[in-house]
Amino acid sequence: MNHKETVAISIPTGIGANIGGYAGDGGKIARMFSKHFNVLTHPNVVNGGILSALTDDILYLEGYFFDEFFKGNIFINPLDKYEQNTIGVIFDKSIPKNILNVHLNTVSALKEVQGLNIPFIEITDEPVGVEFFIKDNFSTGVIKNENTILRAAKRLVEKGVDSIAIVCYFGDDADDINYEQGVGIDPIGGVEAVISHLIAKEFMIPVAHAPAFSSIDIDENICNSKVASENISSTYLPCVLMGLNKAPLINKKERYSLKNENVKALIVPSTALGSPAVIGAFNNNIKIVTVKNQTFGLIGCGDMGLNGIIEYESYEKCLSALLEG
Repeated sequence: MNHKETVAISIPTGIGANIGGYAGDGGKIARMFSKHFNVLTHPNVVNGGILSALTDDILYLEGYFFDEFFKGNIFINPLDKYEQNTIGVIFDKSIPKNILNVHLNTVSALKEVQGLNIPFIEITDEPVGVEFFIKDNFSTGVIKNENTILRAAKRLVEKGVDSIAIVCYFGDDADDINYEQGVGIDPIGGVEAVISHLIAKEFMIPVAHAPAFSSIDIDENICNSKVASENISSTYLPCVLMGLNKAPLINKKERYSLKNENVKALIVPSTALGSPAVIGAFNNNIKIVTVKNQTFGLIGCGDMGLNGIIEYESYEKCLSALLEG
């Protein structure tokens, strides 16, 4: 870690945040803050299909760990500049052969071009069975066969991987015209969090998910810029592998540790204060600041009984205020 202070940026998945609720469109915000601070954030803020907004000053922390960190239940161990994780990849048995081959080529490309260390691949012994839907303005879903995921993850952990990427089959494309136009909710973001949380909680290892669909065609239609990164590649896997390559490890006492008390401020949308991370930060006297970033959520300071939280008109104004004090 460098000498800079650390801030955390949370933009919850699957609630249609105007900034950061789509396909890596929060990345420019994370990068803006990372010029002055180390930035702790979660994958959906910086993941953009074939693109990733990560820099050496951005820490990529899976959402379950993000919550546990602010509760004070874990600490994290950032990698040194030239360190990298050993990554294992899980593929859902349901993925058709032609789609799987494109993803395997993606893994090979990242190994060759960026030198990522991805020695182990596992295919689940049974279909995962993913269902996704939007309920009460929140993206969510269910996994029919959690155990097949856990068995595959266990095999990778026993082989010594530091982090795990998982690709589940989502069948037909999750087309949503509102999402494509940058005004709706990511239809799959919620269940992706369910999948990654499952592995993270069981094995305490960095993890992120990328979906596989029945089509590998690249959409030729013009879409909103906030989702454009998902329309220039046949897979969503590159950003996940790039993120996991440098993801901080969990609770390694022999390494440098970052604890929640080391965070200068947790920055969240002003209508998305119901997350465990926010409650954990509040209970542990960590500064919380909010930004007017419209979401489909309706949970503000008054709803949570949180006092003394400052709201800023923009991320730029929030950054200026943090730099001043």
